[in-house]
Amino acid sequence: MSKSSPLGFFDSGVGGTSVWKEVIHLLTRENTIYLADSKHAPYGRKSQEEITQLCVKNTELLLSKGCKLIAIPCNTATTNSIDYLRSHYDVPFIGIEPAIKPAALKSNTGKIGILATQGTLSSKLFNKTQREHTQDVNTIEIVGTGIVELVEAGKKDSDEMRELLVPIIEPFMISGIDYLVLGCSHYPYIKKQLEHLLPSRVKIIDSGAAVARQTLHVLEELDLLNDQSLPGRHQLYSNASITVLDQLTSEIANRNVAHLEF
Repeated sequence: MSKSSPLGFFDSGVGGTSVWKEVIHLLTRENTIYLADSKHAPYGRKSQEEITQLCVKNTELLLSKGCKLIAIPCNTATTNSIDYLRSHYDVPFIGIEPAIKPAALKSNTGKIGILATQGTLSSKLFNKTQREHTQDVNTIEIVGTGIVELVEAGKKDSDEMRELLVPIIEPFMISGIDYLVLGCSHYPYIKKQLEHLLPSRVKIIDSGAAVARQTLHVLEELDLLNDQSLPGRHQLYSNASITVLDQLTSEIANRNVAHLEF
């Protein structure tokens, strides 16, 4: 494994590109490979066994392509499977968890909202994190049913998305939260929609920047930072249509988007 080996990413579709962008903006020299497992999206309604099987499949493909580190932007995959992956593969893994701790610490009302998938909210890791950081805070947890599917269909800014969101966020409106935690990598792509619907006092936070900082930390610790002077090159694969993946990453230089069966 060399320092110029790529960073690997996999997600239950295109949503993880929201986190991938944070990483490549911080680590501009790193080469990357991104797997959009859109064929099996969403992971949030699958069993833990099914999720782990998909994570193993994605991990082994990235390792076959020589990745020196694997980041998992998918909250559902992280909370259900990262312990298994770390115990079975000799490569560093970077996971993602909802940003509950900063929301709880910063809240003035003592009420925070968490928008996530069922798979994340029901996981042991999520519940452990929540217990540790919300002892003095009330949390309102809502499953974002249907959001992933609309983002995957390229409808993040559509009227259909807005109509879906209105009843989903109603409990947040009623309860008086002042922070909303986005607990799915697809959800940053609907941040503008949420900002329009929610009161201006509600601050929306996600975990993308934290994943980027942790990736930098691990690469420095293991002396794996790419020391070449050229900007990183990025290969993105989808096992479904590449249209939305191409659209969501169109502003990124040195990237190629292709279909791949996996």
